[in-house]
Amino acid sequence: MSFEHDLEARLRALANLGLHRAPDPAKEGLLDFASNDYLGIGARRRAVTATGSARASRLVRGDSPEVRALESRVAEWLGTGSALVFASGYAANVGVISALAEKGDLIVSDALNHASIIDGCRLSGAAIHVAPHLCVLAARETLLAHRATGRGRRWIVTESYFGMDADRPDLASLRVLADECDAGLLVDEAHAFGARGPQGRGELAAAGVRADAVVGTFGKALGGGGAFVAGSALLIEWLWNRARSFVFSTGMSPVLALATRAAFEEALAGDALRQLLEATTTALRQGLMSLGRGELSAPLGEGAVIPIAVRDVETAVAIQLKAREVGLHVQAIRPPTASPRLRLSAHASLRYEDVSRLLSFLKAERFT
Repeated sequence: MSFEHDLEARLRALANLGLHRAPDPAKEGLLDFASNDYLGIGARRRAVTATGSARASRLVRGDSPEVRALESRVAEWLGTGSALVFASGYAANVGVISALAEKGDLIVSDALNHASIIDGCRLSGAAIHVAPHLCVLAARETLLAHRATGRGRRWIVTESYFGMDADRPDLASLRVLADECDAGLLVDEAHAFGARGPQGRGELAAAGVRADAVVGTFGKALGGGGAFVAGSALLIEWLWNRARSFVFSTGMSPVLALATRAAFEEALAGDALRQLLEATTTALRQGLMSLGRGELSAPLGEGAVIPIAVRDVETAVAIQLKAREVGLHVQAIRPPTASPRLRLSAHASLRYEDVSRLLSFLKAERFT
């Protein structure tokens, strides 16, 4: 079988399972209940003036004052020693985890961590223990057993707010556990930065907890592009040397750095937007409960993300297509991302009548 015929057969197999994906430009005209633009900042366009491409990796010729200024602002905002910009949240997680952990180490990773965390763990070469979701006790037993061997380092890796399940770990307990077991704590705040915590500084700030490495993205509530790792100056120096997804990538464009800095400043001053987001989230969750439907009457988790479990992939896709017909973007989530579900997300830019439209649509659908 030729290369092309083999790919064609594999794509058909995906389609038969209902797992085939393709770009969908038509989504742009729909009312957004699916993106991670929680504060509505990303939907606004900005005019910036700067040179274009970074032209090379930052270790070669791709460094710029605009990117360094963005990193300094992030570090100042979070109260960390330094920060380092990556091309994406995926690149940041893969880069920091694979740079820190190595063969002989142990990584304890939450069972529902994002694919970028999973891949970073695998690339590191460390032993990986997948802990039951949010279970600190199971993580503790594994970490203590590894410490008793006297070999290698230990790492705890988690998201601070799980963007598919709308729940969060006990970060204070994880910090205590990390200290008890001489482990590093790595926290991905992708879905929290800008939208959650005091001044939008995330769940770590809300819990009063320090992580050894913090990952955040600019492309969600912060309304820009790219991502960052924040931590001590020594951590960032190490990543400059050993984070392969940073070392071997072209640097962030100065144009993007300026636009992201502008969006970042807007998010920092966005307490009013966060209040609107909270009001919209409350209206959406209370509206689902008021529908009187068993599968909707207890919205899962907390915060702006609301997952609704459905029977199977076909049901999820069918509801997404029906929603499109009435001008709504309701996203079907399928494996390998997560179990079949609809993932709703609230935004500060949504109006009361927008939420009412969605609730009217959902009331007529069957999910189980």
